[in-house]
Amino acid sequence: MRRRTFSGLVAGAALSPLQGNAREVRVLRLGILRPDPFFSNRPVILALQQLGYAEGQTLILNQQSAEPGVEQGPASLPELGRRVAELKPDVILTVGAAATDAVLRATVAIPIVFFGSFDPVAAGVVVSPARPDLSATGVLMAPEGTFAARKLAFLKDAVPAAKRIAVLLPDAPPNDPDVQRQFEETQAAAPDLGVELVAVEARGGTYEEAFARIVAAQAEALFVGGHPSFVRDRKTIIDLCARYRLPAIYAWPDQVRDGGLMAYGPNLDKLYARVAFYIDRIARGAKPGDLPVEQATSLELALNLGTARTMGLAFPPTLLSRADQRVE
Repeated sequence: MRRRTFSGLVAGAALSPLQGNAREVRVLRLGILRPDPFFSNRPVILALQQLGYAEGQTLILNQQSAEPGVEQGPASLPELGRRVAELKPDVILTVGAAATDAVLRATVAIPIVFFGSFDPVAAGVVVSPARPDLSATGVLMAPEGTFAARKLAFLKDAVPAAKRIAVLLPDAPPNDPDVQRQFEETQAAAPDLGVELVAVEARGGTYEEAFARIVAAQAEALFVGGHPSFVRDRKTIIDLCARYRLPAIYAWPDQVRDGGLMAYGPNLDKLYARVAFYIDRIARGAKPGDLPVEQATSLELALNLGTARTMGLAFPPTLLSRADQRVE
């Protein structure tokens, strides 16, 4: 399908997860398919518990995840999509475009709630964000695109003298749509910002080698792609940035609270709550085609002032005034 962008499709008060007091909680059999084992399902499960579900009692999980970088073979996403569908859960949660596509290829009879940062129309998983029409709907992390271009602009604001910026990418398949789109958006934004990008993959999760290549390329700042493996390995990445005094921007505020310099992204707690709410709605009889695709209505800029001082960096006043979170 032709790629489209869209915005403003967030459900209003009528879809509030707080509506209603007394609730009858039924047994929910939830299938989960992740593109890799790094993504944690716990926040969604905790959000479902807030809605009254009890794991192992009224919430029965079947979780599947592919090995990092695996396209074919026994742990491939298509095979895992078939495994999840064969168990006939009530709802399937998918993370990312590739996992959603894998389940849709296996079944269109089981409702799907997807979560991630991709264009669902371009990926062919919905007909229209407002009226998905197929068997899938979900929650997206960004109002439009992957917000990678805006992240790059904030990094340039923080390090205005930077002419060469490295982009840290996971050791992922070249056709991983989420990662590929982030890099495409940074490439499109780079000329207007007057910067040259250097793509560096963390091959096999070997960050020491990746940072050696970043330093050899004389990069003056680092754009850390949004990927679950970089959340898992954030301490290693943050420590290496500190060692090389390399200013970096991350995808999630948690990475800033752990010592990262800056981050720009959505409030994940709110998004996880919406994912859980959609799963609950469908489990109670709602059709995915009647639930519009939701997306984050706001993104947050987080700055770590202590890390900036350690690096000898001073955030400009315009960036400080824009920050939603400041960590000392």
